[in-house]
Amino acid sequence: MIDKTIVLEEVDPVLFYGPNNNNIQLLKSLFPKIRLVARGNVLKVLGDEEEMCAFEEAVLAIERYGATHNVVNEESIIEIVQGKRPIHTNPDSTIVYSINGKAISPRSENQLKIVQGFVKNDMVFAIGPAGSGKTYVAIALAVRALKNKEIKRIILSRPAVEAGEKLGFLPGDMKEKIDPYLQPLYDALQDMIPAAKLKEYMDLNIIQIAPLAFMRGRTLNDAVVILDEAQNTTPQQIKMFLTRMGMNTKMIITGDMTQIDLPRPQSSGLIQALRILNDVKGISIVELGKKDIVRHKLVERIVDAYDKFDKVRKDAKEEKRKGE
Repeated sequence: MIDKTIVLEEVDPVLFYGPNNNNIQLLKSLFPKIRLVARGNVLKVLGDEEEMCAFEEAVLAIERYGATHNVVNEESIIEIVQGKRPIHTNPDSTIVYSINGKAISPRSENQLKIVQGFVKNDMVFAIGPAGSGKTYVAIALAVRALKNKEIKRIILSRPAVEAGEKLGFLPGDMKEKIDPYLQPLYDALQDMIPAAKLKEYMDLNIIQIAPLAFMRGRTLNDAVVILDEAQNTTPQQIKMFLTRMGMNTKMIITGDMTQIDLPRPQSSGLIQALRILNDVKGISIVELGKKDIVRHKLVERIVDAYDKFDKVRKDAKEEKRKGE
């Protein structure tokens, strides 16, 4: 008889153990010759050498499966232990799995272009209206790269464009001041990474969320770096951000040209960057439209109505100028 300690490093123990430790009880029934005690993320195992090898191989496979799919259930455990292919295989279209085990995949042709652009290039611009899924897909790609150990960290940034209040007058420390600006990024991460694991990643700075102003002077290596709401950067800010790129790093820049909140007379750095970088090798530019909107059906109608309103107003200004 030999004893062994197996440490669960890639998956949340709560997910691995299952409700009321049901998964642990199932493993005990599938390996009746093994004595198993589970505490925290540590499994202490006692058994003969042959049974121990089979048990450890099964545990590691279940852990990998759980880390990838964010779900460990009775069905998948039995499939893995029996040496069969797990039911929730990873189809080509799936980027990652949500915390509920649901596949997160591109939901439109242009979202698929973002995925393809990310694979083929080191920098991707994803431009489109609210609800077109550009930020969500970008974060899913970053989470996949982290889970696959292609990178060591994810860095998420957003310009903190003030709307009536100065950051210095908001309560709390700097993190608390900027958190409201970064909430959409938190929301996407919470969909894809279990809460305990996400907290661990953030405590260890494996996932970093920072305002754009904090990027100056840094070289970002071994990372996926996402700049969200890039339409609200100045030309100087976006140039500074793009030149932070280090070795083994990919960047995704998202923005919506219809939601520029910069105070006049400042111009959007994203518009200038797209014009300058349009033909640069290694950069992919994907433009999403109303057909890519995956929120409530009313969102597409709202965007369409505002587009018509803006066109009428623009035409009216043009007529007025001609009359003068």
